[in-house]
Amino acid sequence: MRTHVTRTVRLLAVLAVGAASAGAAAGCGTTGTDRGAAQPRSIESTSQGTRARQVADAWDGSKAAQEWHEGFHPLGEMVQLPEGGLRGEADKRAWDIGNFDLTGKLPGIEPGSGRVAWESGSSLAAPLLQADQAYRALDHAGGPGPGLTVTSARLGDMKVSTGRGPATVPAWLFTLDGYDSPLKRAAVNPSRLPASPIEPLGQDVPTDVLAPLGGLAETAQDGRSLTVVATHGSCDDGPAVKALETNGSVVLSASTTGSEDGPCTSELRGEKVPVELDRPLGERIVLDAFTGRPVPYGEWPVTAQSRS
Repeated sequence: MRTHVTRTVRLLAVLAVGAASAGAAAGCGTTGTDRGAAQPRSIESTSQGTRARQVADAWDGSKAAQEWHEGFHPLGEMVQLPEGGLRGEADKRAWDIGNFDLTGKLPGIEPGSGRVAWESGSSLAAPLLQADQAYRALDHAGGPGPGLTVTSARLGDMKVSTGRGPATVPAWLFTLDGYDSPLKRAAVNPSRLPASPIEPLGQDVPTDVLAPLGGLAETAQDGRSLTVVATHGSCDDGPAVKALETNGSVVLSASTTGSEDGPCTSELRGEKVPVELDRPLGERIVLDAFTGRPVPYGEWPVTAQSRS
């Protein structure tokens, strides 16, 4: 069943190669394929497979891959709901649209570094976000309707799944009115992505051959499957995603299906697509065949205060 994305896709439409322009063309009759036609050809038998192999070869064993493995790159949520989840449709709706109310005063901290720590014993310093910065990343609706009420916050920590295994990261723990456990939001941002060793594709590539991904939405606990946000246009039947697995990476190739000729709007839609892997992801890098870059995860970064 097709699942359209609301909350997740707001952060995922910006790609290093300018996916906004790709959205204007997505599914807009660039190939003349009739709606209801056969699904995309196998990745091994099309230019998808060639591009995926090029991306894998460029990254596997590269300096960029080494830099990526040394950074903090989440594969799991940077925001964790109270234990047991949200109660009631109003609270769930408030979360979906990002509508919060603040009744208490948020604490401040001296600008400085937090520390991301892995179970292996390695760690990484990262600038700490202020509580109000983390809160603004949650409260982005700013309008009428149901809201989650924040009464206080304190600095603590949380566990986050990363490309280097589980990590303990500093987090703001927001007390919600009516809940016994806090909502947690990581108090550090992901590391900057390294420069890609391969150039992105141009925007003239037909989307039924290859299209940019929106982002990584979920990684299964056992690492055997991923859920990605794949983008598509207003007059196609949706996206399909194939995976090329190597020892160092998983390269995902997205395409649209069932596009047809005729007028289309420039609307870019995001749809969650599950991808099954042959073996657990482990510490392999998830790459986008179109952009040649790691598939992003999470929400729009907020800016931490610089160290004084």
